[in-house]
Amino acid sequence: MAPKSEPILIAGGGLGGLTTALALAQRGIASRVLEGAPEFGAIGYGIQFGPNVFHVLDRIGVTAAVMQQADCPPAVLMRDALTGDELVRIPTGASFRARFGHPYIVVHRIDLHNALLDACQRAPEIELVPDAMVAAFDERDHGIALSTTDGRSFAGSALIAADGIRSLARAKLVGDGDPRPIGYVAHRTIVPMSALKADVHRHEVVLWGGPGFHIVHYPLRHGTLFNIVAVFRTSTHGERGDVESYRAELQHTYRDAHPAMRELLALMDLGRRWQVGDRDPVRHWSRGRIVLLGDAAHPPLQSLAQGACMAIEDGLCLAELIHAAGGDFGGAFRRFEAARILRTSRLQLESRALWDFYHAEGIARDVRNATVAAWDEEHMYRCLAWLYDGFPTPAA
Repeated sequence: MAPKSEPILIAGGGLGGLTTALALAQRGIASRVLEGAPEFGAIGYGIQFGPNVFHVLDRIGVTAAVMQQADCPPAVLMRDALTGDELVRIPTGASFRARFGHPYIVVHRIDLHNALLDACQRAPEIELVPDAMVAAFDERDHGIALSTTDGRSFAGSALIAADGIRSLARAKLVGDGDPRPIGYVAHRTIVPMSALKADVHRHEVVLWGGPGFHIVHYPLRHGTLFNIVAVFRTSTHGERGDVESYRAELQHTYRDAHPAMRELLALMDLGRRWQVGDRDPVRHWSRGRIVLLGDAAHPPLQSLAQGACMAIEDGLCLAELIHAAGGDFGGAFRRFEAARILRTSRLQLESRALWDFYHAEGIARDVRNATVAAWDEEHMYRCLAWLYDGFPTPAA
C-alpha cells in the first residue's frame, strides 16, 4: 500500500483529468493535477455532448453549472453540401429526452472547463498545479516518481495520464508513434450571431457533408455566438501555411458547395488550422501504477462528437474502480481497461466509418442519400442507443 500522504498524480488538466480528480474527491481520494500550460484553461471553441455525459455530470455534481451555460438545440441535421437538401434529422427535443433521459447540448468549451475547474477548486482533496509539463516518470516501490520540464519533482501513489492524443505516457507504455493523419484539416471560428448573414439554421446543430469536405455549425452562449468548423481533405495537411494559402485552399475545395456554405467560409478565422487524425484501438492502456485516459488511450475522429465525452466517462469509471480496489492500482487499471475497451474501440471504428459516410463522392453519395431517405426518428434513436444510453459504471 502506498503511503496515504501521497496523492494520485494526474497528468493533464483538461476535461478528462478534471473529471477524474472530482470523481476521486467524492470518494475522499486525494489527487494532484499537473497541467503543462501556464494556466488551467481550454481552447475557446464549441463542443457537443450527447445525453450519456449526464450520467457522469450528475455523479460529480456539476450538471447545474454546465446547464446554466449550455444550449439545447431542437435537432441535429445533416445536409447535402452540394444541393443543400436535408438528409438526416435527429429530433433532440421532448421525444429525445423521453427516450434517453437527458438532453443533447452544445456548450462553449471554456464554460464547460470552468464549471469543472470551479468544482475542483472547492474540493480540498484536489491540488491544481499549473505550468507543470511532465518530462519523465518512473514507477518505484509503492509509488510514482515524476519530474517536470522545469526541474520540479513530484511523488504519487499512481499516475493517470490524461495528456491527450500526443501523450508522453502513451509513447512510453504503448510506443506506437505519432497519431495517424487521415489527410484532412480543420479550421474553427466563433462569430457573434449578429454578424451572421448566411441563410443557415441558427438553432440546430448542422453538418453539411460533401465530397472530401464538410462544415459543422451551431449556436453557443444562449444564441449570442455562432460556432463554425470547416473540415476538408488536402495534400498539405501536414504542412504549415499562411492565411492566404489557407484561404486559397478553402475557395478551391468548396468551389461547388452550396452558396450558404461559401458565405460561412467568408467568416472563418484562418490564422490556425488543425491536422485531423486518430489512433488504432489498443487492448492495454496501463502498466503497473500507470494508466492512460481519454485521448491518450483511445482518440477517435470527430464524427460522433464523443471524444471528450469518452474521457469524461473514463474519469468516473476509473475513480470508482480505484476506490473499490483499496490500493491495488494494477488491478484497478486492468479492470478499467476491461470495462472500457469495447465501448471506446467501437466509437473509434464507427467514427472512421462515419467519416467516409459524411464525405461520400460520386455514386457512393447517391447511394447514401437514397439510403438515409428511409431513416425516421425511431430508426435514428435505435442506432444511437448503444452510445447515448451510457455505460454501466461501477456501483455507487
